[in-house]
Amino acid sequence: MSEDSRRPRARAVVLLLLVALLALLAPGCRVVESEGPQDVPPPTTATRHKHAKPSGRRPGVVNIETEQTLNGTRAAGTGIVLTASGLVLTNNHVIQGATAIKGTDVDDRRGYRAEVVGYDRTGDIAVIRLSGATRLRTAAFASAGGVAVGDPVTAVGNAGGKGGTPTVVTGKVTALEQSVTARDDSNGTSERLTGLIETNAPIRPGDSGGPLLDTSGKVIGINTAASTGFSVKGAERRGDHRGYAIPSDRALEIARQIQRGEASSTVHIGRTAMLGVKVRPNGRSPGALVAELVPGSPAEAAGVPVGGVIVAFGDTAVDAPSTLTDLMLARHPGDAVRIEWTTSRGDRMAGTVHLAEGPPQ
Repeated sequence: MSEDSRRPRARAVVLLLLVALLALLAPGCRVVESEGPQDVPPPTTATRHKHAKPSGRRPGVVNIETEQTLNGTRAAGTGIVLTASGLVLTNNHVIQGATAIKGTDVDDRRGYRAEVVGYDRTGDIAVIRLSGATRLRTAAFASAGGVAVGDPVTAVGNAGGKGGTPTVVTGKVTALEQSVTARDDSNGTSERLTGLIETNAPIRPGDSGGPLLDTSGKVIGINTAASTGFSVKGAERRGDHRGYAIPSDRALEIARQIQRGEASSTVHIGRTAMLGVKVRPNGRSPGALVAELVPGSPAEAAGVPVGGVIVAFGDTAVDAPSTLTDLMLARHPGDAVRIEWTTSRGDRMAGTVHLAEGPPQ
């Protein structure tokens, strides 16, 4: 049992990330200049309103639509305007795998092409920039440190990926410091999230990246996942909605790091490098088994075969697909990297690849 699962206020659940899958289609970013960290609005101290009503405000909200040409899908989510010049905070899973991103500011109805500034896969936070945006209305943030169980809250977002005026739903904070395992049905991936705010506000797919507001209309959390049924002490409770939000303080801390251009083991800055393989675990043996090659990719050009197993990337051994992903995130398009793989007959091969540009991970 993990330390998080032993915490008295934490409840482990499996639930869905809130990205809205818009369509299933036939299979078929440059590094930006960083603004100063002072451009990201600091949180203010939350004010307690014991009998206050939830806020109906919709501050600085952006509808986000993405195309994922490698997967043949489109998806939608929500973002929160950080700066008047177009920096937008959202969930990483909203832009994960995107080959094109569009953001529509719901205040002026203008649509913008967007590019990824940076993202944190483990924290599920990303910052994008709306190209050419000016004079956007920004959201106001409050510290989540003052949030308590029973506080009224409002969740705002692009529910169902329909676009247009954001959906506004209300509820209360039902728990704090929650731990969940969230699954993204659009690509089958899952992630472990901790320290979340739990609410019974009925947030839906498409609300990911949208604000959870206090009674004064300030952002105290970033909506990230929800479930309509979950397991508590072995008993299934159906129809009991639970939504989860990343506290505003943590989200803004990551956003500031991205804005400063500070990469780390979890934060990637700028464009994403692509090797061009889809991999899966190699049974009980170490390595990343190549299940599919992207046509015209660096891996294909180097002669990596489907069914081969990548066992080294640069100077580091690859013992699992997740290791290869982590190593790739430290690279950028154009980097030359030596890789090693074994064939289905057991032959060990090696080659140097020049990484291409791919979608954010």
